[in-house]
Amino acid sequence: MDSAEFERRRQSVVAGLATRKIDALLVSSPPNVRYLSGFTGSNGNLLIWKNGTVLFTDPRYDLRAREEVSCQVKVTRGPLVLDVVARIGRIGLRRIGYEQTRMTCDSFEALKNRLPMKASLVPIASWMEELRIIKSPAELALIRRSVETNSRAFEQVTARLKAGVTERALAAELEYRMRRLGAEKPAFDTIVAGGARTALPHSEPSSARLEIGGLVMVDMGALQEGYSSDMTRMLYLGVPTAKVKRTYRAVLEAQLAALDAVRPGALAAQVHQQARRVLKSYGLDRAFVHSTGHGLGLEIHEPPRIGKNGKTRLEAGMAITIEPGAYLEGFGGIRIEDTVVVTSSGYEILTPTSKELRTI
Repeated sequence: MDSAEFERRRQSVVAGLATRKIDALLVSSPPNVRYLSGFTGSNGNLLIWKNGTVLFTDPRYDLRAREEVSCQVKVTRGPLVLDVVARIGRIGLRRIGYEQTRMTCDSFEALKNRLPMKASLVPIASWMEELRIIKSPAELALIRRSVETNSRAFEQVTARLKAGVTERALAAELEYRMRRLGAEKPAFDTIVAGGARTALPHSEPSSARLEIGGLVMVDMGALQEGYSSDMTRMLYLGVPTAKVKRTYRAVLEAQLAALDAVRPGALAAQVHQQARRVLKSYGLDRAFVHSTGHGLGLEIHEPPRIGKNGKTRLEAGMAITIEPGAYLEGFGGIRIEDTVVVTSSGYEILTPTSKELRTI
């Protein structure tokens, strides 16, 4: 991603300072620092005001910061807050916005107690997340690459899958393969569950072995060049029963109905309602215990939330997941998930992996 894109993002922040009645914005969460500067280190503060931007970091990231960012870099050998406060005083900033939902209490107190007498902190919630919700073409290209890496890893591993492997071993192989294909790491802890354990929507891989006559749920995502992907696919070891086929058909129809509702102007809640409507027709609405999807990008969970109370209207450029599911204790669970981009005319499914119930 070129430096001009980061500069445009910072200028959009500068343009919004007056509206929020602040003189500057202090950004401390790593995803938002990265979004505005390109800095990939784990310790950085970004101070943006009308006439400039400074990235504060520590000596571990000196060379990295100077290679990655186009704004001024200040490397400090003590706590970052000391140099941040010194710069605030030198410039004469009075009202400094901070990330209300991102900053820890300790960091807030350390900053507040050291501010110049006439300076104050102003809580700012969700501003950066609102800026990040529409992805640029460069961001969408990175998400697409992450999706493709994730799907390739899934295909390579499941092509050799046999009964008897443990959930943990399968999860480890999937994560190893995605790294070999170019991912930095998994976007989240890979979910692998077999048999009745598939009824746990966010089951952690266990030492249980995958057995003939059971469902297998694989929920995985790659983090590549900072951007996430997310996909859930179902496998069956052996010959699926009639109940498995019927439940799978219900979830697939719910996912397709939700996808058909994705378009600019649609409420997130309307997308969710379409998935729930289909599952209700199968008597499975009570087995659908989570939202239909979420945004993703620099983080695996970002706005908008595609759920029953979702008030966000979809816009072209949003990257979201569509992932309805049904979970039945003693039987198992089924979830089907794609990474999707909202387009000017509807949607594009980025996930290339077939949605059929794959038998092993």
